[in-house]
Parts: sequence; C-alpha cells; structure tokens
Amino acid sequence: MAGTVILTGANSSAGLHASEHILKKYPQHTAVFTVRSAADTDVNTNSLRAILARYPETKASIHELDLGDLTAVHNFATTISDGVAGGQYPPIKSIICNAYYWNLVSDPELTVDGFDKSIQIGHLSHVALILRLLGSFSPDGGRIELLSSIAHYRKKTGMSPYLPEIPDDLDLLIHPRADPDKQGRGFQRYGTLKLVITTWMYPLNEYLQKDPKLSKITVIAVNPGNLGDSRAFRTNTPASIRYAQKFVMRPFMSLVRRFADPTFRPSAEAGADIAELGVGRADDGQRGYYTLLEKDEPDPVVLDPENQRRIWAKSAEWAGITKDNTALKVAFE
Repeated sequence: MAGTVILTGANSSAGLHASEHILKKYPQHTAVFTVRSAADTDVNTNSLRAILARYPETKASIHELDLGDLTAVHNFATTISDGVAGGQYPPIKSIICNAYYWNLVSDPELTVDGFDKSIQIGHLSHVALILRLLGSFSPDGGRIELLSSIAHYRKKTGMSPYLPEIPDDLDLLIHPRADPDKQGRGFQRYGTLKLVITTWMYPLNEYLQKDPKLSKITVIAVNPGNLGDSRAFRTNTPASIRYAQKFVMRPFMSLVRRFADPTFRPSAEAGADIAELGVGRADDGQRGYYTLLEKDEPDPVVLDPENQRRIWAKSAEWAGITKDNTALKVAFE
C-alpha cells in the first residue's frame, strides 16, 4: 500500500543515494526529504534537487528542517500530521532517521535548546519526530529505521582511545565536558550517540507491541558500514583524517574492505541498503539491530533493561514528549 516516506539528512552522502533508490524503486510512495538548508546556494541540496528532477513522475518534495531546533521539529511534525489528516499526504509508511552531526576538532557545541549538538541532531530530534508522528502511520503498520554504527560497540578504535558509554549521570549526554583531546572526545561522543540510539530502539519496540493500534510498526537500528567516501570525513575533522580519506580510504576502498573491514564500502551501497530496509522491507515484521542487511547482535550494554529505561525516560523528557503529544500513551502510564 502506498504511503508517505520521511527521510532526514536526505542530502548527505548516503542520503542522496537512499533518496534516489526510493524514487527509482518505490515511486508509488510520497517521499518527504528533509535537509538542514534548502537554500539555492546549498550544493548538497542542489544535488538532491537534481535527483528529483530525474524522476518527475514521482511524488517527492524537499523540506528544510533544522534538527538543531526542537521547536522547528515539533512544528514540522504538526505540519506532517495535519497533512496526513487532511489528505495532503497518505498515511506514513516509513520514517528513516539518517541525519547526524559530529565534530572532531572543537569543544562540544550547544544547540538553541541548550543541548549538545551531536546528541540532539542525531537522536533527540528524531525522538520528537517519531513519537509525534506515530498516530499518522498507516493502520497496516510500517517501519522506523534508526541509523546506528559499528562505533556503538564498546571497543577501542584508531579514532579514539575512549569507549562510548551511557554515563551514570545522563546529563553528561546533553552537556558533555570540554577536553583537550578534541578528536578523541569528539569521536567518543559520536560512538555514544550511536549507543544511545540503539539502546532507545528496544523500549520503543516494546511499547509499540503493547499498543494494538501501533503494534504493526516495527523499529530497526542499522549499522550501514564504514563509508570510505563519506563527506563526514571532510567536515569538522582533523587534517590527518581528511588526508587518510583522500590517499587511503577512497583509492584503496576495495582492499580495506577485503583485508581489514568487510563493512567498508561506498555510500552508494549503504544508501541503497538503507532504502531497502526502510521502505522495501517495511512490512517484513522484523525488529532489532542490523549490520548491513543482516540481523546482528548489538553491544551488550544496549540490552541492559535499566539502561533502556533510563535512556527512554530522559530522551522523552529532553525531546519534549509527553502522553499529551504522542499516540504512544502506553509508554507514559
């Protein structure tokens, strides 16, 4: 059944390929692509516009949405829910939460809401978007896809000596401390973001299954692989990482994939898989954590019920979600 597909970060490296895959393979759906800036001068958004122009028969639109502003996110959710109720959009089939932010060269940045920019853009704003729009999903169900990463595993990497963590004081997630090691702590914040996202998925699935009207909505968290050609390696990163991408990651991608990291791949492959899991398999009934297209096991920390409870409660609080503005009432009883 045709529905509305929402994709955040649609002009990102993988987002551009996911957008084109959706338009090419699933033209029956109405695609709502969100970007941080829809200005005519934004090169990446113009790339997205060029993709839409190649599929003029599809029902697709680009919407400016600043995930660093929760008021803007709530307003956008209201626009979409009102549009579904009024027939402007068909019921939602999929929400794909692709957007994220990292900074490996400076101290933690705060949004207009006073939260760490990484955790708000990558998680809290998606929490608000999802929970505000659950009541606009098709009665037949659908798919929520969260973007996790191999970085959520609590294992040391060459990017940082610090492990991702769910701290005892959860306020450290929204107000992380400054540290002289910008790259190490910046990548730790990124890994922690993905750890939080993956953890949050489990109580969301649990609550959805308890509500007869929402139980057909399934949630997955996906590690899309390490993307050797991602623009992220050229944004807010030290010169050493930029040079490594230019002279090692991109020219020797196939060798890295074969001998070092089997998930190392181009963003085109990741984008296609993100679209398949979020749209093509929206009705497969599966839930849980994936690596590429296959079910996998997350870090054990994710499965701790107390971590899940704490992350769920604080995420809702910070995102401005209560029983009065979401259809998922059972989560607030």
